[in-house]
Amino acid sequence: MATYDEALATVTGPGQVFEITDPTGPGPSSRRYANAPATMKTFFDQLRGDDRVFIAYEGEEWSYNRVKDEIDALGATLVHRYGIAVGDRVGIAMRNLPEWVVAFGAILSVGAVSVSLNAWWTQDELDYAIEDSDPRLVLVDGQRVERVAATAQRTGIPVIVARADGVELPAGMEHWHDVVVPGAELPVVEFDGSSDATILYTSGTTGRPKGAVSTHDALSQAVVAFAADSSIFDLVRGPRASSGLTPCFILVVPLFHVTGCVPVMMSCVAWHFKLVIMYRWDPEQALELIQRHQVTRFVGVPTQVWDLMESPRFGDFDTSSLSLVGGGGAPAPPALVARVGRSFSRGLPSLGYGMTETNAYGPGNVGAEYESHPTSTGRARGPVMDASIRDPNGAEVAPGERGEIWLRGPTLIRGYWNRPADTEAALHEGWLRTGDVGRVDAEGFLYIEDRAKDLILRGGENVYSAEVESALYALSAVYEAAVFALPNERLGEEVACVVRLRSGMSLTADELREQLAEHLAAYKIPSRVAFTTDPLPRNPAGKLLKRTMPGLYFSEASDNAARA
Repeated sequence: MATYDEALATVTGPGQVFEITDPTGPGPSSRRYANAPATMKTFFDQLRGDDRVFIAYEGEEWSYNRVKDEIDALGATLVHRYGIAVGDRVGIAMRNLPEWVVAFGAILSVGAVSVSLNAWWTQDELDYAIEDSDPRLVLVDGQRVERVAATAQRTGIPVIVARADGVELPAGMEHWHDVVVPGAELPVVEFDGSSDATILYTSGTTGRPKGAVSTHDALSQAVVAFAADSSIFDLVRGPRASSGLTPCFILVVPLFHVTGCVPVMMSCVAWHFKLVIMYRWDPEQALELIQRHQVTRFVGVPTQVWDLMESPRFGDFDTSSLSLVGGGGAPAPPALVARVGRSFSRGLPSLGYGMTETNAYGPGNVGAEYESHPTSTGRARGPVMDASIRDPNGAEVAPGERGEIWLRGPTLIRGYWNRPADTEAALHEGWLRTGDVGRVDAEGFLYIEDRAKDLILRGGENVYSAEVESALYALSAVYEAAVFALPNERLGEEVACVVRLRSGMSLTADELREQLAEHLAAYKIPSRVAFTTDPLPRNPAGKLLKRTMPGLYFSEASDNAARA
């Protein structure tokens, strides 16, 4: 075993795979991984020549070679049939499928930009993101055909559909197997690390999501950073880190979110780990898959870890292969951290403070340090990323003082798609202003204490109050509305709202939810609803006093709250 500093020096020193260097070129200085590939294409090219199982999905097994063959064939289709060029956007609207991985690899390998579209979005939400990103082509699965049909026909954007055999498609849509020619060679296209690679949508405080744009360089740095962190923590953990098993991830979060895409899927691509894809989340099935495939890494949200251990069949399965249990997306209660440490023979608790804007990479806490600092998200200074606590004027505060968390490192996005004002507000001289409030203690550990952004973290999904409030105000019966979080043992937080109806109009909680379902994904719809006939409480400036509302409208004494 080694101390953290000893492990860091060993893993990232001169001549090592994860060697760190300080760039001397223009722009803010930031530590970087010297050996990270210039483009993401290099990672996918390395799949060639490996006949082992790469993806296991619902009884299907795809080898690394097969995935690479499919990437090449789809890449040829993108360029030769649809005229996709470097910098063109191509949307992916699918649930977790092997074809999602293929689509992502093909798009990036021909220099196009992958636009991840949330498969849970409604037609209205998909319509907005497609119009905002203006893709040349969209790839969907059979379940998304109806939701994108109207948008595709209105805009003239062609659509390729996977897994819809036997289904008659609308005009402008074509079956994957009809347009992707097996054996086609990947076209040779010139692009570099500064080229845009991805647009991932992150919920916006103004009621509509923003497209976070990353370059190939930022993504490549993130992929290498996750591997380097894993090597560092393996040295710190000592013998418990080694099982002799080939690393294997189970995919329990969506690929259209940054966690599923970068630290999970791309880690498997880059380092030839096995990827076990779940069709939908089910804790008993997850336990069966962990045992069958000897899964070593479980990266999800705290809700899923809780579900796993709460399963009445938890003890029926062998989970000894797991070396890492955790993830990010939401804070984990200290009790959950301790329980993970007790429940798995080798699996240690872990947490990462990453964002879409950092390609999921950020301060992380694992194992003994996590158990001794269960409310911390890890060290403020990592191998290539720094966290700084700033006051409202941007000045760094003293240790222990609260302020806004700023992050700096090579994995940051370059900005928001077509949103220069939002980009300027978020990025400042190489630093990302997170909008989160936190502190750094005397040992250098970072603690997140509040959110400056009006954000609800429901089971790892980001829900912004402004977006839900906007949908509520579109309902004819609603006069006033406020949306906020309530604690939930399983989800971490649940979405709650207080509504004041227009005079003479009526609306039940169920009717409200039914109307919202036409415009919002299911996870954004309030599970707790309260109605009031009085004006909602506001301060002298007219701002809603949301901090008083949980106790005012949802205390045990309240009898006007409707529970889902």
